[in-house]
Amino acid sequence: MATERLSMHKAREILRQKLLLGRPHRDIARGLGTSAGAVGSTLSRARVAGLLDWAQVEILGEAELEQRLYGVCVGTGRGRTEPDYAQLHAERKRPGVTLELLHLEYLERHPDGYRYSQFCERYRRWLKARGLTMRQEHRAGEKLFVDYSGKKPGYTDPRTGQRVEVELFVAVLGASSYTYAEATASQRSPDFIASHTRALAFLGGAPEVLVPDQLKSGVSRACRYEPLIQRTYQEMARHYGAAVVPARPLHPRDKAKVEVAVQVAQRWILARLRHQTFFSLQELNDRIAELLEELNSRTMRVYQKSRRELFERLDRPALRPLPREPFVYAEWKAARVNIDYHVELEGHYYSVPHALVHQLLEIRATALSVEVYHRGQRVAAHPRSPHRGRHSTVAAHMPKQHQKHLEWTPSRMVSWARTIGPRTCALVEAILSDRPHPEQGYRSCLGILRLAKRYSPQRLEAACARAVALGVRSFRPVDSILKNGLDQLPPPDAGEAAAPPPAEPHPNVRGPRYYH
Repeated sequence: MATERLSMHKAREILRQKLLLGRPHRDIARGLGTSAGAVGSTLSRARVAGLLDWAQVEILGEAELEQRLYGVCVGTGRGRTEPDYAQLHAERKRPGVTLELLHLEYLERHPDGYRYSQFCERYRRWLKARGLTMRQEHRAGEKLFVDYSGKKPGYTDPRTGQRVEVELFVAVLGASSYTYAEATASQRSPDFIASHTRALAFLGGAPEVLVPDQLKSGVSRACRYEPLIQRTYQEMARHYGAAVVPARPLHPRDKAKVEVAVQVAQRWILARLRHQTFFSLQELNDRIAELLEELNSRTMRVYQKSRRELFERLDRPALRPLPREPFVYAEWKAARVNIDYHVELEGHYYSVPHALVHQLLEIRATALSVEVYHRGQRVAAHPRSPHRGRHSTVAAHMPKQHQKHLEWTPSRMVSWARTIGPRTCALVEAILSDRPHPEQGYRSCLGILRLAKRYSPQRLEAACARAVALGVRSFRPVDSILKNGLDQLPPPDAGEAAAPPPAEPHPNVRGPRYYH
């Protein structure tokens, strides 16, 4: 905003204290009841006017001093050079540029030009004549306004021949009106975020602020005073170093820039597509990109420059650099940890540290990864799995006893048994192959192998030889053989092991006739 013109008494005193006494800006401002900016502005005007020491100022009367600082006296304006108002309006959008600075630069080029009050008044008249307003000034690189068009483009489905309506996303920079547009399948969050990512790539930089409408994809809870920003949208903005400031509901002037941009896109893009047929969304977007190039290159009547020219001069230098990697869309979900220290996402189970059992955690899921957070800290990360009903488990998440169990594998069991002897190895292999799942035989094998410590490897090998001959497939018979010393007897041969029952009758044997 421009500062108020000071009285000649204050202006003279500012120059005296600065040029003669060399006092600091802030001390002068405090003593005269004005601002440090007003002090600096007065000194800038004095330098432009060539008043570089107090002796030059002291001899000037008030009228002459006013003329030197603020231009010639007000008159009819005949013979004075009119400022380039469109250029002024464009320059005001640069960071830190005020009307007062522009007036000083104007006087440098046209010393007999309008004084400050007339300069501002004529600029305001120019704005009013063009229906513009000074209430919302757009700094270069500050705001990117986004919205969807109410009028929808579409394409023809080549399989059915039916028209498929899609959405038109529009983004526009505040200072230059540089515009981006694309067609998307929907307004849902994945499409909404992806459109932002492509828009920022198109601009080649990120603004300070994103200004959306309060649609569900960007705002979880609409409110005039404290809207709740959707989690993924907030994360995306943070990735690009931007803030999200939604427009107030039912206040189109908060986003007047994009309202106009949507109208322009409808007239210069959608209207030109009405007689054309497309057979895919990509084909439609290719044509929109061509028309968008023409739109941004068109000379605007008010500024006598194109959106692209203003963008290169104003917005591009002020935009922040994009991060090295584009934002990856992610969805968030709350989940409670089950007793088996896993959380569920779309039917698949992902492990977390076992100490978090029963805690409520947050899951961040992208197309390729699943991250789990506890109180803002990441506690687990997994590749995303499409397999429902299965588990992704990290060994470090398991309790110690579970980790030890996990260390055992069939091949490790067999290798250990082989160090004892071939019969022990044969028995272990038989037990593992006999079970529907090898893990079901782990305990039996471990029990058998640990018998070598209580007895000896030689005795265990002999006991396993007898067990193999008898067709044993478990721990208890081997343990019984060793306890009873049967391992020290000659092993039974295969014929003995498979001998038929005795032919002589026995009171406990019913015989085949019993069942007739």
